[in-house]
Amino acid sequence: MRTDAGNSAAVRAFAPAKINLYLHVLGRRPDGYHLLDSLIVFADIGDAVTAAPADTLTLTLGGPEAGAIADLGDDNLVLRAARLLMARAGIGAGAALHLDKRLPAAAGIGGGSSDAAAALRALSRLWDHPFDAEGLAALALELGADVPACLAVRPVWVGGIGDQLEPAASLPKAGIVLANPRRPLPTAAVFQRRSGAFSAPARFDPMPSDAAGLAGALASRHNDLTGAAQALVPEIGAVLERLAALPGALLARMSGSGATCFALFDDRAAALIAGRALAAAEPGWWSAAGSLLKSLCR
Repeated sequence: MRTDAGNSAAVRAFAPAKINLYLHVLGRRPDGYHLLDSLIVFADIGDAVTAAPADTLTLTLGGPEAGAIADLGDDNLVLRAARLLMARAGIGAGAALHLDKRLPAAAGIGGGSSDAAAALRALSRLWDHPFDAEGLAALALELGADVPACLAVRPVWVGGIGDQLEPAASLPKAGIVLANPRRPLPTAAVFQRRSGAFSAPARFDPMPSDAAGLAGALASRHNDLTGAAQALVPEIGAVLERLAALPGALLARMSGSGATCFALFDDRAAALIAGRALAAAEPGWWSAAGSLLKSLCR
């Protein structure tokens, strides 16, 4: 979408939270990468990237979680995404990028990957779509295994090391509450801590028609990284207990490598009520409530 905020030619792209409704670790390759099976979905909770015409490439930060981002150098994923698109498309112009950061960093909900994908979407529109959807997806994969899914912003089954994506059926209406105990948790540390037997793939078909059915299908699945994450951040246990006890909660689980956890609800209204109760009970945590996205309206 175009936005008149500050610049009539600016383009804004939403960067939604990425949630692993379940995550099974199937094995480990000789190079150390783990093989995964997961259902990734997105919520209407997230960051936003705005891109405006400029002579050079710059990035500014705002939003309640901006202070958690210390790196605006070469390793910053938003800038990496912008530079990669510029280089591959031969773009001579720059862009003034602004990241409105509302998701916590290193939280297991794909904030950095989703921000990079949003930068690609915004800059692609700003620079008149130099690549088609397939070309843009190829660039996204160069930035990280999660970025292509975040670029598509639709439910996907994930396989391989996170690089094999297959569209999933449309999700039922469902509300969601996210909570994080304000403890960053690097993904690599969690995978290094994981031990024990591997799981089997657990995809299901058809997709349930309502939130209760979705929670029921997920109940026999799990997140294989929960134990490792909780060993590093014990507060995750308290978050899961608090989420499970919220009125109307259908299922509580950790997302990705943690430490963010989620609870599913029948609808957005139920999630908002529960989210307000959680925020009042645990003001020191980061939390947010909303609903699952069926797709991203661009």
